[in-house]
Amino acid sequence: MLLLVLGVLLWAYSHLMKRVTPGFRAGLGDGPGKGVATVLSFAALALIIWGYRSADVVVVWSPPAFMRHINNLLMLIAVILLFMQANRGSLRSVMRHPMLTAVKTWALAHLLVNGDLASIILFGGMLAWAVVDVIFINRMEPAWTRPAKGPVLNDVIYVAGALVAFAAIVWVHTWMGYPPLG
Repeated sequence: MLLLVLGVLLWAYSHLMKRVTPGFRAGLGDGPGKGVATVLSFAALALIIWGYRSADVVVVWSPPAFMRHINNLLMLIAVILLFMQANRGSLRSVMRHPMLTAVKTWALAHLLVNGDLASIILFGGMLAWAVVDVIFINRMEPAWTRPAKGPVLNDVIYVAGALVAFAAIVWVHTWMGYPPLG
């Protein structure tokens, strides 16, 4: 469990570095600083995967079966939000932090269907990081200029891409032995 906790903390720090230790991050420079953040992020992912896979199963609560349906709906929304980050259609002008909102939606969806301690640490930690990151961004950069609305066709393309990605995610989860659809 320690590796998982360290991984989640390292993930949060690697993504909050320029907000919580701006002097240190600025001292690294633009190129090397991004490289350090990237290396820390990959190290965090390795620790998270290793820690989650090796954690003992400690059941905290047993989610009801209907939560699976809510999880699937939230995951579809999360994937669409994730794709919205790069969208140049009209949807992108609606939300300031679509990627962080996608992470929060993803984490909440997984908290609804996983009642073990390792899942609570992983998904709860990622949810906490995303909430803190949004708060930091909004405080440090309070003014947000909405992107110009693009063509609706771009929205259709991105939503179609998100649906394909969602199908791939369902397939991978099923292949790994965690069938989300049944």
